[in-house]
Amino acid sequence: MKRPNLATFKNGLRLMTVPMPQVESITVMVGVGAGSRYEAKKSGGLFHFLEHMAFKGTKSRPQALTISSEIDAVGGEINAFTSKEFTGYYIKLAAKHTELAFDLLSDIIKNSLFKPEEIEREKGVIFEEINLYEDTPTQFVLSLFVRLLYGDNPMGRFIYGRKETVKGIKREDFLSYINQLYFPANMAVAVAGKLDQSGIEKLTSRYFKSLKRKGKKVSRGIKIDQKKPKLNLLFKKTEQAHFVLGVPGYWYAHPDRFNLGVLATILGAGMSSRLFNQIREKRGLAYYVDAIPNFYSDSGYLLARAGVKLDKVEETVNLTLAEFEKLKAKKVGSQELKKAKEFLKGRMILALEDSYAVASRYAGQLLLEKKIRTPEETMGLIDKVSAGDVQRVARDIFKPEKLNLVIIGPYKEEGRFKKLLA
Repeated sequence: MKRPNLATFKNGLRLMTVPMPQVESITVMVGVGAGSRYEAKKSGGLFHFLEHMAFKGTKSRPQALTISSEIDAVGGEINAFTSKEFTGYYIKLAAKHTELAFDLLSDIIKNSLFKPEEIEREKGVIFEEINLYEDTPTQFVLSLFVRLLYGDNPMGRFIYGRKETVKGIKREDFLSYINQLYFPANMAVAVAGKLDQSGIEKLTSRYFKSLKRKGKKVSRGIKIDQKKPKLNLLFKKTEQAHFVLGVPGYWYAHPDRFNLGVLATILGAGMSSRLFNQIREKRGLAYYVDAIPNFYSDSGYLLARAGVKLDKVEETVNLTLAEFEKLKAKKVGSQELKKAKEFLKGRMILALEDSYAVASRYAGQLLLEKKIRTPEETMGLIDKVSAGDVQRVARDIFKPEKLNLVIIGPYKEEGRFKKLLA
């Protein structure tokens, strides 16, 4: 895949285009360098809430039904997502309707009404979303892990907020945060699919040139400074024990980022990974088991997780710890290392057949990493990872004082689980 075409407009807005002539669709995404880490504690969940409100009506489309009907009429998809540092709004549809995507996205970005009655109504929707999330241990355990790892700071708080913070959000709060962070230099438009370069540039200029806000992005650095292992035990009557065991990792620009990615793949990506083989295939202790690395602008982490039989949680945590230790004690074999690299590269190639994945990849790179890296360049960095690199990273991150364990299940005795981390 060729390097994306990059253009910068007078107001500071950047446009990336990635032609995919083999498809008949197009994805237009507006990315904003805004997420939950930029919220004040009392406004927790605001950017996630803002993503909801963007589809509730604009000056020219005052009803949510008007927006959804226009997209449904062409068989398109409109949606948004919020993370710690990034918010994305996108439309994917047939390429012949490209202008509709620009028209709608620019309208919701620039002209959302934020009607007080709609805000109050949507709070009920978000409360139910929170209920759903917190009633889903496979998902909620991840948020609890991040909270345990970071503590009570913007990176540790839940992206969707708490009911009490969401309840207090008003129209003026949305407008204040938009004025602060929704300005052209903190935004990027990424377009991938069947496209005409000059036509896309004209549409971007036509629909987004009026963005003239002079916001100011302010963020304090958040590092993880952990000196002893930590445990969070959440009592809940479940049929499975859901646990996450993880450690602080690296950030986007860290020189060992791709070394950690290969390590995580060996540990818990795919059905032939070490954790999958030891925990599910050999012992039948879990249905889902994997390892996930995550990277942010100034920190990151690696976690392993599983859902296991209630009386087998200690055994499974110990098996996971044993795999951590094996990566420290012995270099990975050449065949296993090669397989992990090819797994990473292959999964990336598969993902990049979708125009949404391509647009999301490049919008995130530009806003969060401040650079553009082609898939070929990424593959080159993966290929450079050696067995020594993997072992060195394992020895760096898998230290007893860096362990964080979260368990959701019908347990109340913390002592039995603290012993696992001793």
